[in-house]
Amino acid sequence: MLSIRHWDFRRRNRRQNDTRRVWTPTRWALWSTPPIVLGYVLAVDLLALLLIGATARFVDIDSADWIRLAALALGSALHVEASRGIERLRWSASEGVPYANLKGMWTFAAVLCLPPPLAVVLILSVYLHSWLRLRRVPPYRWVFSTATVLLGAAAAAVCMNGISPTTYPDLPGGPLGLVTVAAAATAYWFVNYALVVGAVLLSNPEANGRKALGPLSDQLLVFGALGLGVATSSLLTYQPWLTVALLVTVLGMHRALLVGQFQFAARTDPHTGLANTVFWHEIATKELERAQHDHTSLGVLYLDLDHFKTVNDTYGHPAGDQVLKAIAVELKHEIRTDDLIGRLGGEEFAVLLPKTSDAEIAQAAERIRRRIAGLSISVTTQAGPATVEGLTCSIGAATYPSAGCSLDALLLAADTATYAAKNAGRNRVVTAPANGDL
Repeated sequence: MLSIRHWDFRRRNRRQNDTRRVWTPTRWALWSTPPIVLGYVLAVDLLALLLIGATARFVDIDSADWIRLAALALGSALHVEASRGIERLRWSASEGVPYANLKGMWTFAAVLCLPPPLAVVLILSVYLHSWLRLRRVPPYRWVFSTATVLLGAAAAAVCMNGISPTTYPDLPGGPLGLVTVAAAATAYWFVNYALVVGAVLLSNPEANGRKALGPLSDQLLVFGALGLGVATSSLLTYQPWLTVALLVTVLGMHRALLVGQFQFAARTDPHTGLANTVFWHEIATKELERAQHDHTSLGVLYLDLDHFKTVNDTYGHPAGDQVLKAIAVELKHEIRTDDLIGRLGGEEFAVLLPKTSDAEIAQAAERIRRRIAGLSISVTTQAGPATVEGLTCSIGAATYPSAGCSLDALLLAADTATYAAKNAGRNRVVTAPANGDL
């Protein structure tokens, strides 16, 4: 009993320290970002704040508008609650790329059917509720995300007013209404997307541009949410009671969509957002079969952090997890879209590099080694904030077909090369020779 209470006390202390850091603006990591990133974030936030003030002049609000606002707020709340568990996992895997979600169904519907002040209220309530229930980002990142949506909504409203000023905030009928909705949706998406990608690129100047844009499938998901927003606003305007049927349908569809997301979560290491060992080996097997069929090369890197136990012993295991997550982010920035990183366990990682020559694999390994050696990672410990520096890694590289013709042989060659790197003094890359002997 004493050990359990002592553990609970320490855990409460950790939670209290994390809470104090979240709610203490002077301790936010935002202030340590490069000036261009800080200026960009603050400028977007300021524009959104000015926008909120500008909407105050729109005061023509009737009881039907309040009812629509309540209906949208209730629907979005149910939506967030239904998807809360899986969204926490998706956050872990989305670092460094735009994060796609279905909130646009509610926020875009508000733009289409509510006066600007109430649309602003709805957007703020949706993102505040989502942050309170998920809380996977610091407040300043939540503010920035909300600001990008508000500015996207403003761009959509400008399109609607510009195309049909006599009907705004309502939509015109006939083909002109379709044109208005299409223009508003495009403006909403583009402004929000461009602002988020801008922040990603400025925060990670060495990031691959294609990775910063995120997968196309995510943007199709966003446009699907905007389409649902059009349906929602139409029902609220012309057949309000049918909105209940739409809500039930959307929740059912969303749960079906989560099946794929749960599969993704099952393949993902929860601490780093990387592929877990089972999924990595599954993909490696398929890529090797493709390389054998197409007569192309395939590279594998085994990466083992040097003396990582010292980090855990010095700063604690929670801080060690923070370091592993930061390293995972850095690894993502050093690979191509078609490459795959997996966490094999502990402080060991594997990188799969399809269609890569011996020289390219060695170059990639050296870039990763240098990047990790130059890291300075801020962590939270029981004693307060700390900085972990001086990290190094040993990397073993192996290439199909020169180092092995089967996956087992290839992995053994890479693993053996990693041990050779450690035995040679660590913080280096060793490439498995063609015969697989070191």
